[in-house]
Amino acid sequence: MTDAHAVPAPRTTGGLLTFGETMGLIVATAIGTLEHARDFTFGIGGAESNVAIGVARLGAPATWIGRVGSDAAGDLVGRRLRAEGVRAVAVRDPSFTGLMIRHQRAAGVVHVDYHRAGSAGSRLTSDDLPVDAVRQAAILHLSGITPALSASARHATRYAVAAARAHGVLVSVDVNYRGKLWDRDTARRELRGLVTEADIVFAGVEEAQLVLGSHATAPERLAMDLAALGPAEAVVKTGSRGCTARLDGVTHTEPALSVPVVDTVGAGDAFVAGYLAERLGGGGPAQRLRTACAMGAYAVSVPGDCELLPTRDELETFLKAGDVLR
Repeated sequence: MTDAHAVPAPRTTGGLLTFGETMGLIVATAIGTLEHARDFTFGIGGAESNVAIGVARLGAPATWIGRVGSDAAGDLVGRRLRAEGVRAVAVRDPSFTGLMIRHQRAAGVVHVDYHRAGSAGSRLTSDDLPVDAVRQAAILHLSGITPALSASARHATRYAVAAARAHGVLVSVDVNYRGKLWDRDTARRELRGLVTEADIVFAGVEEAQLVLGSHATAPERLAMDLAALGPAEAVVKTGSRGCTARLDGVTHTEPALSVPVVDTVGAGDAFVAGYLAERLGGGGPAQRLRTACAMGAYAVSVPGDCELLPTRDELETFLKAGDVLR
């Protein structure tokens, strides 16, 4: 079996295209139980839009497509993404914009409640994804969250992947398994199919085990086995240890930066954004993985999903400080 299927070189124009659900995000600012919280912030959150914002912050073009309600939260989604330099195509839907409510019960213990069943974002369809938008992209990025939302969102995911492959557009998949959204057997079948069609795949250790039906724990083994399914680039995220990747038949490792941990939510999305931004810019494996780990480290050192992700200059300053501390 070959290690990966052949993939086209990334295009120099078009940037990143992604789609999925972005929700309103209510966050209790103080640590403790939700019933005792008195101060909250209101923002937005969603795996795909987090990645789009991270990519845009690093200077690469990014487009996000999704459905939002005709409500204040839906207004905010569009405004925030556009303010970040993301081309946002927010299709208005009669249903409501989904909500996340997050609080820290104790330091380092984050609890999130989702209110998304029947939401506008879950009603995404293939009609929301113009073929021209896919054809003009350099990379189509999606996560395993979107096909878990509904039958129509699952069909839209498959449609987008087929369109990307038909037009020579790189397909990136972040497994991003969410057990609250679907059962493991259904998820395994669907996610394995997506990984097989992908050119680039990202997964945590447990997510890789799910896709592969494997009990292996070594990141090197998991990366090789994911690559054997088809992706030329398989990246296994290992949190505070960094990452291990199988890129074009060669295994690479990159250590994590040691930073104070403030908020771990969104770190995986930041990691993906760093990798894809460098991929869009033609960066080699070492540069992609180093930037990915730096973005992940930066994300855990600040609060919020995506609000404080760094610009290119800020990331370079952060990396220089990390070099001094090592």
